[in-house]
Amino acid sequence: MIDGIAVIDKPSGMTSHDVVARVRKALGTRKVGHAGTLDPSATGILVLGIGRATRLLGFLTGSTKTYRTTIRLGVRTTTDDAEGEVMETASDVSIATAEAIAAAVADLTGDMEQIPSSVSAIKVGGRRAHALVRAGEPVTLAARPVTVHRFDVHEITWEDSVVDVVATVECSAGTYVRALARDLGANLGVGGHVIALRREKSGHFDHGQTLDEFENDPRILSMGTAIRGEMEVITVEDVDAVAHGRLLPGEIQGDIAALVNPQGDLLAIASPDNGLMRYRAVFATAGAS
Repeated sequence: MIDGIAVIDKPSGMTSHDVVARVRKALGTRKVGHAGTLDPSATGILVLGIGRATRLLGFLTGSTKTYRTTIRLGVRTTTDDAEGEVMETASDVSIATAEAIAAAVADLTGDMEQIPSSVSAIKVGGRRAHALVRAGEPVTLAARPVTVHRFDVHEITWEDSVVDVVATVECSAGTYVRALARDLGANLGVGGHVIALRREKSGHFDHGQTLDEFENDPRILSMGTAIRGEMEVITVEDVDAVAHGRLLPGEIQGDIAALVNPQGDLLAIASPDNGLMRYRAVFATAGAS
């Protein structure tokens, strides 16, 4: 059994689960999962856990994400992206000047309460929101706190009936770029949706293999290597104590830290507890050095 992290550059037209299925087949194992779903039309960095590293994914999903996107102003769709049906087309987009777009983008930067796109994987009463929408049932999602650290506009193209805005968005986990596009269009009074989306970075992961590359020569990061850059790393000597669940003294600066042996192998994920390091997940094996 291989335990580690794979980083895939997801192509357009595949679901995140489709990518998982391809990787399972390539490695001959069912134990593969992913962190941070990408829409089928989106491309870019998708982080996968293999073997015991599937337990590590929950500690990687909270990472900051960076996207390159093209937002089309002047058209509102049912899904807030190009996959949905057109709901409304603006009769005049002249109000979307460079100055107006800059002001609206500034309003959508920082801490905010964002209502996710209704066609999303969020569960409502035990069912996915997108399944309810496609079944014709009404869906109302609650706003949730998100942070847009950076919303940089690189290029604006004006045409007769639409305005295309190319931008980079760096945001907290759980932020919907489609919802940003929707809200940008709404703030300008012309509607908006995403027509292109690429995840350029997930946490510190910024380069992935294509599926063909992975299937020919899979590159799998050890868990100890993968967590570096994602959280604090603390080296401990007593591997058996960790393996048997005996808490060790130690100061953790943030919410969580990775405990590794002197060789850099991941032993556990821990959180601070009155001068002790309380284990959230243990990967150490008793008797291993």
